[in-house]
Amino acid sequence: MKKKNLSAKKIIHNFYLEKLTDPRINKIYLNFKKKISNNISNNFCVAVSGGADSLALSFLAKCYSIEKNKKVYFFIVDHLLRENSTLEANVVKKKLKKFKINCDILTLKKKIKNSNLQSFARDNRYKLIFKQSLKKKIDTVLTAHHRDDLVENFYIRLLRGSGLKGLISFGKIESKLKSDDKISILRPLIDISKKDLLYISKKTFNFYVDDPSNQNDKFLRVKIRKLILSLEQEGLSFNKFQMSLKNLNSSNYAIDYYVKKNINDNSNYLKLTNSVILKQDFFRNPNEIVFRSITEIIQQVGNKNKYTRGAKIENLLSSLRSKNNYLKKTLSGCIIQKFKKSVIISKEK
Repeated sequence: MKKKNLSAKKIIHNFYLEKLTDPRINKIYLNFKKKISNNISNNFCVAVSGGADSLALSFLAKCYSIEKNKKVYFFIVDHLLRENSTLEANVVKKKLKKFKINCDILTLKKKIKNSNLQSFARDNRYKLIFKQSLKKKIDTVLTAHHRDDLVENFYIRLLRGSGLKGLISFGKIESKLKSDDKISILRPLIDISKKDLLYISKKTFNFYVDDPSNQNDKFLRVKIRKLILSLEQEGLSFNKFQMSLKNLNSSNYAIDYYVKKNINDNSNYLKLTNSVILKQDFFRNPNEIVFRSITEIIQQVGNKNKYTRGAKIENLLSSLRSKNNYLKKTLSGCIIQKFKKSVIISKEK
């Protein structure tokens, strides 16, 4: 390596090391490093939006890559949802390049759906990042979801009528969109507050992009955010919320145990036909156990990214419990057939 390049590399390394002398930033970095070290083995990437959260994550990831001599990639997804989105993506790329963070811009070319704009953008963002990650042999994607997101998602799911599993699922540090995915999603900032991430962004890169949709009341998330601010004034604290979440997690763990037991004891998997036969005892468990058990089986047999909506599962169970001994339904890529005392679930062709 040329002396000039060595000198530039030393300068940028010193920049990151100097910022870590800030006690507040260093404390967050040590927390971040612990989570990363426990969950990352190979190459990883960072999903960069340009907001304060993702820029703080970019800083922490860069520090980790320097300390551990690991390769890290940075991906910006341009959804083309706003008039200035491409300009913003290029501004973020240019700004971060000054700090030796090289970003790839991935552009969404699918037609926009108006029904649920944010959900559409989120799903396709992951698809783009996963596709690029597979090319670069990346097995972990870091996202900047933080403590405030955790609380917001809890209330959003509560309003949508989610069950226990749905309410607590976002709080996991590591997860997968599909059980057989080769790529994991890691949320190393899930216990860090938005205020702390804003502090890091201002003290390090000193810039971030403010998404105007964060102030738009037409989005449910913005309404929830304002509701949480009101609740905080009435005494809601994250410690109280975390205590409730911990209790819910404990209950969920117990239910998961009996769901696995029900599936193991009362169903038979036929590999040749990729189908599952449910015994009569499968349906003699408490409703929540049966509900989750059949949801798991349908998701696995149908090989779907997401679980079937709860209302559809409830309707299916109501039909299966009826006096009709012969029944045939389709749901989430599966054919569900009832023959007297047995139920067969097979993949739809």
